[in-house]
Amino acid sequence: MKRNLYTEDHEAFREVVAEFVTREVKPNLQLWDEQRIIDREVWLTAGKHGLLGLSAPEHYGGAGGDYRFRNILHEEFAKVFASSLSSSFSLQDDIAIPYLNEIGNEEQKQRWLPPMIAGETIGAIAMTEPGTGSDLQGIKTSAKQVDNGWVINGAKTFITSGINADLVVTVARTDPNGGPNGFSLFVVEREMEGFSRGRKLDKVGMHAQDTAELIYQDVFVPNENVLGGIGGGFGQLKNMLPLERLSIATWAVALSEAILADTIRYTKDRTAFGQRIADFQNTQFELASMKAELDVARTYIDQAILSYNAGELTDVDAACAKLWCSELQNKVVDRCLQLHGGYGYMLEYPVGRAYQDSRIQRIFGGANEVMKMIIGRKIIGRP
Repeated sequence: MKRNLYTEDHEAFREVVAEFVTREVKPNLQLWDEQRIIDREVWLTAGKHGLLGLSAPEHYGGAGGDYRFRNILHEEFAKVFASSLSSSFSLQDDIAIPYLNEIGNEEQKQRWLPPMIAGETIGAIAMTEPGTGSDLQGIKTSAKQVDNGWVINGAKTFITSGINADLVVTVARTDPNGGPNGFSLFVVEREMEGFSRGRKLDKVGMHAQDTAELIYQDVFVPNENVLGGIGGGFGQLKNMLPLERLSIATWAVALSEAILADTIRYTKDRTAFGQRIADFQNTQFELASMKAELDVARTYIDQAILSYNAGELTDVDAACAKLWCSELQNKVVDRCLQLHGGYGYMLEYPVGRAYQDSRIQRIFGGANEVMKMIIGRKIIGRP
């Protein structure tokens, strides 16, 4: 089905991204996987090419564009199966920068946005704790008010870009009895005394994406690093989550399309029992089913992107997108691996790496069971 999502400006931008991927990304993917972290140089290069801060206002150095530009990065990164880099850049552009731009005051924006857009400063979001996952109201990390600021104590885990991050938007409990109004956001900076990294976590997939434990031991955070009003953290998190979930969904579809295209090529080249694998009826049925499912998902995602650009994407819309597309991604990758046979289980093949990297998509941004709760509550009329 013909897509009408992009303009000439978007397609011109795609050429810039494709060149960046060819020169800076593809040759380094294996190295980044082996060292379990993405070199900071690629962030600086991306900043110089205008690939970060795509939706940020121009007066801070951003492109002032809409989400279609960000989706082009997903599509081009997917062509080389760069899951870790796409996820890391998405954290910067779809989560960290929007948090600061939407919630921060003018002084904070002037201080933090330009270096983030330039790739000089890497951001992260610290919500998840060792005993708390999708249930954000279970957060125990505390912030107590002192003269001129707050003192934070606690621990976070599964923090994407946790090693590379220079700024960490940290969720902490500021009122033990405040319920949903008892949480606030603080920007914790790398050099703050008492703030440290724990382990760089060894994950099932996305090996190049550094994921870490963070430790807060009497970390003093000045008042000027409070993000938004005290007590508003839970509502601020809720308002920002639809964009994160849309980003997860758009990557799911982009990667699935790339893996399907790679599998089609493989089945046309590989022979068994005297004929191409593509000539077996079962293969054709599998490929046909996956194409139909992805075409339908792509149509929904393109509309979701346009809805987000228009300010109309709801939390339920985003939950539907994240739920359906991440589940579909896992199904497509699994079926494509099966069509590769034993070679699909080899990490030298894209489908093998995608199989590792895809599983987390059903957990990222809130487990899919939480997405069902969000959708289900809307259906029955519960808040």
